[in-house]
Amino acid sequence: MNIHEQLVLRETDARGVVRLTLNRPNAFNSLSEGMLAALQAELDAIAQDEKARAVVLGGAGKAFCAGHDLKEMRAEPSLDYYQKLFAQCTQVMLAVQRLPVPVIARVHGIATAAGCQLVAMCDLAVASRDAKFAVSGVNLGLFCSTPSVALSRNLSRKAAFEMLVTGGFISADEAMTKGLVNRVAAPEQLDEAVESLVAAIVAKPRVALAMGKSLFYRQLEKGIAAAYDDAGQTMACNMMDDCALEGVQAFIDKRPPNWGSTQG
Repeated sequence: MNIHEQLVLRETDARGVVRLTLNRPNAFNSLSEGMLAALQAELDAIAQDEKARAVVLGGAGKAFCAGHDLKEMRAEPSLDYYQKLFAQCTQVMLAVQRLPVPVIARVHGIATAAGCQLVAMCDLAVASRDAKFAVSGVNLGLFCSTPSVALSRNLSRKAAFEMLVTGGFISADEAMTKGLVNRVAAPEQLDEAVESLVAAIVAKPRVALAMGKSLFYRQLEKGIAAAYDDAGQTMACNMMDDCALEGVQAFIDKRPPNWGSTQG
């Protein structure tokens, strides 16, 4: 397949940082069935790659992602088709969260509907100051129910519900204030802002981040006592790892940790 026909582009640097780029620029990177399948395949491959350290997810062209492909959705109006489509999208969103490495959304242009959902499902997000966000399905008579799951786990309930029932856009600065993105940068400094997060991540032991990310999302779905039980067990197992033992010993010895020999 010619590179210009690939729906998701993948690049990996020497550190193990994987850059995935949604590549339907003429359709504002809308999530067609093909795009969802391509993204799922890339996420599945990264999940099996022990050298992967972080993922940066962005979009080609003028936008991050405009959500589902509405023309494709309208072409086959059946309940069975829509159930399968939204189930496919859900599996992609869950695959992002289940990856053992942090995923950073690199957002420019618009992120709407399922595109906004994708930003919310990423562990971290950095937005260009001119980016805009919306869950705009309600403007078409379609409440963004699946995006509401991700949105309500990032924003306060009232902030999320306002976006869902009005379908209106919010700015990048508003998105940061509401908790949808971590950082906002000038357009020409977007990659630099992403890199600052990437550098902080790859400087840490992969195993600690993998255990921590998994626990972070598990405990959010539990009662507080069960969450503490799980967290305590996770920390105990983490402490037995060579990276943690080296890190603590380095602190005691007042020297930088040498993780190179403990990460395999």
